[in-house]
Amino acid sequence: VQLQASGGGLVQAGDSLRLSCAASGGTFSDYYMAWFRQAPGKERQFVASRRWTVGSDYYADSVRGRFTISRDRAKNTVYQQMNSLKPADTAVYYCAVGRGGGTKPNTYDYWGRGTQVTVSS
Repeated sequence: VQLQASGGGLVQAGDSLRLSCAASGGTFSDYYMAWFRQAPGKERQFVASRRWTVGSDYYADSVRGRFTISRDRAKNTVYQQMNSLKPADTAVYYCAVGRGGGTKPNTYDYWGRGTQVTVSS
């Protein structure tokens, strides 16, 4: 399984970005897809997740109402729409796939390389 994340960049506070994560090399019908982020000197932090097929979305409190996770099954791609970005959202964002789901990184089996998001004030 390979995951390729893209869409990061440098934006100003209040701006929006959409991250993409293209998945290949497997079938994901039994998997959860997730986004994590890691700021310098901090642990990797859960951002959002959803099941590849049907089910609810889950969000960290810090992003709920501003971020939206979605997927395009035909393209095998997961997205994260990020609105009203804040400087505190600055981090490297990683997409992940795993059967367990949840908010802990160790429940995910496959990881993308990450894409940098920098939000200036």
